Parts: sequence; structure tokens; C-alpha cells
Amino acid sequence: MRQQVLILFLANSALDAEVIGWSSYDGTGRTRPTTGDGDEPPYGTGLDALLDGWRLIQASQLIPPHPGHEYDTSFLKHEFIFEKLHEEKGAAVTDA
Repeated sequence: MRQQVLILFLANSALDAEVIGWSSYDGTGRTRPTTGDGDEPPYGTGLDALLDGWRLIQASQLIPPHPGHEYDTSFLKHEFIFEKLHEEKGAAVTDA
């Protein structure tokens, strides 16, 4: 089995929120790792990724800001990690 990982940063904690950043890593070797640097995101929302067969394996904790720091700029905090597994058959890799 080979794993593809997709990391989506959403505008808020809801899976149907807009994707504002992303990275993807392909353990099958079919594509090179990519990041969301100016290109269009692979999906418009996290829900779109689920509908395309990606499995959600982790969502970030919802941690409220400390009082007085509600408007500080920081890391993208609504991170969702998805995976797809692909089975290798001989030299070919197929979706599992």
C-alpha cells in the first residue's frame, strides 16, 4: 500500500469552508510534492475532498485565543489532514 496525503487549511473549522492553503505529498511516486503557492487549490472545500474519496484522518483542535489576542496574526489554525491509499500490483499502482 502507498499513501497520498493532502493537507488543507480552511477559512474556519467547518469542513465545507473555503480552502485558503494546502500541501500534498504523493507516496506512490506518480507526482512530486506540491504546495499551494499561487496555484488553484485541488478542492474548494474539505467536503469536496471527502466527496472525491479522500479520508479525513485529523482535524486541528479548536483553541480559543487568549483575551486581548483575538486579532493577532499567526499560523493557519484550521488544518485538516486527508489520505488516499493506493495498492501496488506488480509495477502498477492502483487506487484502493
